[in-house]
Amino acid sequence: MQLKSIFIILLIIIRVAGAAQSRDELIQQYITSYKNLAIEEMKRTGVPAAIKLAQGIHETEAGNSVLVKKSNNHFGIKCKTGWDGPKVYHDDDERGECFRSYTAAEASYRDHSNFLKNSQRYAFLFALDPTDYKGWAYGLKKAGYATNIKYSQILIKLIEEYHLDTYSLIALGKIPDIEADLLVKLAPETKPEIAIAEVAIDYPSGRFTINKTSVVYAAAGNSWLQLAQQYEVPLARLLDFNDVYSDGVLVKGQLVFLQRKRKTGDKEFHTVMPGETVYSIAQLEGIRIDALREYNKLAASDEPAVGEKLYLQDAAPQAPVLAVNTKVINSPAAHTLVKETIKHIVKPKETLYSISKKYAVPVTAIVEWNKLQGYELKMGQELLILKNQETAL
Repeated sequence: MQLKSIFIILLIIIRVAGAAQSRDELIQQYITSYKNLAIEEMKRTGVPAAIKLAQGIHETEAGNSVLVKKSNNHFGIKCKTGWDGPKVYHDDDERGECFRSYTAAEASYRDHSNFLKNSQRYAFLFALDPTDYKGWAYGLKKAGYATNIKYSQILIKLIEEYHLDTYSLIALGKIPDIEADLLVKLAPETKPEIAIAEVAIDYPSGRFTINKTSVVYAAAGNSWLQLAQQYEVPLARLLDFNDVYSDGVLVKGQLVFLQRKRKTGDKEFHTVMPGETVYSIAQLEGIRIDALREYNKLAASDEPAVGEKLYLQDAAPQAPVLAVNTKVINSPAAHTLVKETIKHIVKPKETLYSISKKYAVPVTAIVEWNKLQGYELKMGQELLILKNQETAL
């Protein structure tokens, strides 16, 4: 009898594990199929790609719901007033409710963006930082998008479990488009040097807010004095607000804060992207640079490595890994840099972005080292990772 009970328990465990794996595969397939649509819609309207994919996964049961199969409706949008397109009827909160129907998924993705963008109910969401997926998730529930009391938590869990924020970062230009011309070049007799393209983020014209602080985007060629006069802020204060210690001309466009930045960010963390510095992160997140360094135990000359997580609201448990210095360090003992090759086997749910964070190397470098043609990875696939280690002679 005891053996029979054990057998039944094992059978249940095997079935549950099989179902979970099947769910993961379906979700990965959904992401692969629709990530480009989500990215393009974010570029067009500002609806975060992470939110759009999470909603699509949830609303369609990863592309397998009855509603999506008979209507191509990926976001559960009902007919409502003003809809004069095709319709289907489906049991939801009530029996036989009217839902919008589309000829293809592209039309559903586009209509979902327009539905949010053109509705006053959701207008406040577009004032949020587009990477603030938690704010968007809670905002959608607050605005009445869904009746499920756990709707926000469901979206957040999907985004974090499947790294859907990666696709928002791609849309914003913070991660280079892998399918475009790769920007990775190998410098002779050194570690791989990553050339990061300057990507123009489409900031609003005039004043807007980051972390509840007034800011403008100033193009290269502006001087701090011109900006101080234009926005009627004393020059000394403007320099102080932006952690700048001398007047001059901007050599490239940047965010310029018109008020003192806050001591805490509106998000818990910031993941360091290729080309970012402590200064650029402080500007991007609207947080004082001294607070950012203090939270993360960074000295004045320290720069965090790509993929490291910086804390924006509380003290980090430990300092982040620092960007690798390729120069020989002057010290009593001579040092040199040696290149270490690591073999990484792709695990379930892993993405290029999550792997780049694990090893603190750029996504573009992993693609170049492994001659990949795009972002897609398969479970069990082997990847080579090149790391530099400092070794005493």
